[in-house]
Amino acid sequence: MNVLIAGGTGFLGRALIKKLLNANHTIVLLSRPGNQPDVTLPSQVHLERWDAKNAGGWLQRVNEADAVVNLTGESIGGKRWTNQQKELIMSSRIDSTRAIVDSIRRADKKPDVFVSQSAVGYYGNVPEGDVTERQSPGKDFLAQVCRRWEDEACKAESLGVRVVLPRTGVVLDKHGGALPRFFLPFHLFIGGPLGSGGQWFPWIHLADEIDALIFALKNKSLYGPVNLAAPEHATMRQFCAALGKAMHRPSWASVPGFVLRVLLGEMAGPLLLGGQKVVPKKLIEAGFQFRFPTVAAALQDILR
Repeated sequence: MNVLIAGGTGFLGRALIKKLLNANHTIVLLSRPGNQPDVTLPSQVHLERWDAKNAGGWLQRVNEADAVVNLTGESIGGKRWTNQQKELIMSSRIDSTRAIVDSIRRADKKPDVFVSQSAVGYYGNVPEGDVTERQSPGKDFLAQVCRRWEDEACKAESLGVRVVLPRTGVVLDKHGGALPRFFLPFHLFIGGPLGSGGQWFPWIHLADEIDALIFALKNKSLYGPVNLAAPEHATMRQFCAALGKAMHRPSWASVPGFVLRVLLGEMAGPLLLGGQKVVPKKLIEAGFQFRFPTVAAALQDILR
């Protein structure tokens, strides 16, 4: 395939590009001028600059694309949620998705599929019950971001394009994402759950995340929202216990919720103190096989 990827210089994008290249696909990478790739791009990757707001000189690349993947967006947990940061989190997703859909609208040849990233934050905090793709959206800020983000991407459906919305959980990897932030406390023997520990912690190994994204690109039966989370469910307490066991450290020093709210403000609620028991119903029904379906197997692989 010829795959156009927006936001491919980030944590997920780099891993996705590597896997696609290993399968001999051709990549067009849309990247903002300040986002430099970590390594020299191979010949199968064609770099196009964009402002993540407007359809520009890369329109011809859309004409040539079999698939488009959108991973663009300001980091959710990178900074405290001031009003300005919240606006940036929202606008970076809406503007970039709108620009991509506009480019698809203007293209003479439409791509077969548009995969536009989302997150399990769409559901808000759901303390009890399984959460499938049919669950209603939450009402907190992160849920609003995901809902509007998805609404913008779904406008490509009227253009005859299959739209897939991967609602991704916490992606686990040694070198990126949230997991490395847990390492230091456990190394210092002060690791433990955040908040009550009873909140659900939807997670997925990076390898399964990338395989699922490629599965969504190729599998024509998948469309609309698709939960990307491992089939084994874990609470924050259970996850930290498994991490402590994998690191040969105790998991006992919990951080009270009120401390997290003081330190992190509004984002502590949806990111750390809430959660969902996310079920990857559509993936399983479509025949996707998880390489790391359990927390223990995932952490053993990551920490080996």
